[in-house]
Amino acid sequence: MKIKNRNRIAVVLLLLVFSEALFYPGITQVAARGGEGNRQSPIVLAVRRVSPAVVNISSVISVRKRTGPFSGFGLNPFFDSFFNDFFDPYYDRQPERSTLGSGVIIDGGEGLIITNAHVITNAGIIKVTLQDEREFEAEIIGADPDFDLAVLRIREDSGLPSVPMGNSEDLMIGETVIAIGNPFGFSHTVTTGVVSALNRSIRSDNRVFHEFIQIDASINPGNSGGPLLNINGELIGINTAIYAKAQGIGFAIPISKARKIISDLITHGEVIEAWIGIIVQNIDTGLARYMGLKDNNGVLVKTVEKGSPAAQTGVREGDVIVALGNRKTLTDDDYQTAMRGHAIGDTVDMKIWRNGKSLKLSVKAVMFPMQQAKDLGFRLLGVRVEDLSKVDRSHYGILAETGVMVAEINPQSSLAEIGARIGDVIRRINEVPVQSSADFERAVVKYRHKKSIVVLLQRGEQGYYITIDV
Repeated sequence: MKIKNRNRIAVVLLLLVFSEALFYPGITQVAARGGEGNRQSPIVLAVRRVSPAVVNISSVISVRKRTGPFSGFGLNPFFDSFFNDFFDPYYDRQPERSTLGSGVIIDGGEGLIITNAHVITNAGIIKVTLQDEREFEAEIIGADPDFDLAVLRIREDSGLPSVPMGNSEDLMIGETVIAIGNPFGFSHTVTTGVVSALNRSIRSDNRVFHEFIQIDASINPGNSGGPLLNINGELIGINTAIYAKAQGIGFAIPISKARKIISDLITHGEVIEAWIGIIVQNIDTGLARYMGLKDNNGVLVKTVEKGSPAAQTGVREGDVIVALGNRKTLTDDDYQTAMRGHAIGDTVDMKIWRNGKSLKLSVKAVMFPMQQAKDLGFRLLGVRVEDLSKVDRSHYGILAETGVMVAEINPQSSLAEIGARIGDVIRRINEVPVQSSADFERAVVKYRHKKSIVVLLQRGEQGYYITIDV
């Protein structure tokens, strides 16, 4: 009896398994694959698709390490210096690597990688490591700290993976996003979250960054420069760790904003700002009252440069610009941010308040005419410069090896007030080394919208960093 019962139970179990296979074939297939099929969510698929294009960026510097008989004695700095001078053969230069951040390949054929500018600042030799552990030395194509973006290039004849580009202009609050990076040296770490807010402005190191995507996934230094993806695995932003106080939140540069900057960095090695020929200023309460304005929601056109697109279109000094396109211009920062969103050749739509009436004008943006750079330099810095010559070196006792000489100075300028004079040499403007008058002109044009400019001035053997409000 017991044997018959066991046979009946076995038959029933076989029938149950057969019926499951017949009516629910997916279940048996999943079981055969260890249950992987129903766990392949869109996030898993997106990460699998993009991860090969995410890279680790590290810097390699040469470090002197004692390898001789006096190593390991814990000598103090004085003796360190002594042995450095007299026992140099016992030191060996060894490479030391530090992880800087992440990056993502946007063009596998050309080997182009985008990352944050702050990731590669002061880097030595830049090494890029792929998910498959291939390693390359990268060259910097261009970087811009104002936008915190940089483009690198690596060389690989067989081609490289790349990330598909997405669109950040139609992002939705609450939309699922995926961040991939290398936080704290842990390669290809994935975090997920949602879009918490759009068009965020944050301040870091005396600099304001605009139009950021805010997400609820933490972005740590190693994540910086890595991709932010939508649920389809498309690139919608570049993660950035520039806000030191951030805890449990992160920020990313929207890819639609980054496209123009990336294009300029690849083509020119720097960002070329569009120009329409207007200088604006904020409107305070007193000025608004004087002009008969009900409020100060706008910026005042202080200067319209002769022959500029704005002048040709009919913009006038004294006009109040209340919007550029869909962006309100409540301050001069709003105005500059809106202009940075336009490329050369774009049409800039302006809403203007003039004599109690609202007007709409459209101005075509162009590249700043370099023939006006000398006058711009004189207006901003109060100097005209010329390349160094043997005659000038001898006459003014110039010892600087590179730079441009101050040939004319406005006595009412800030430089004149602090004692600068003809024969002094300008060697740097902000981050840009100045070796010729052409370098000086390009730097002046590049930083023309800054509220202040730092100039390295040399006289004799002494160099002075001077901050000039412009």
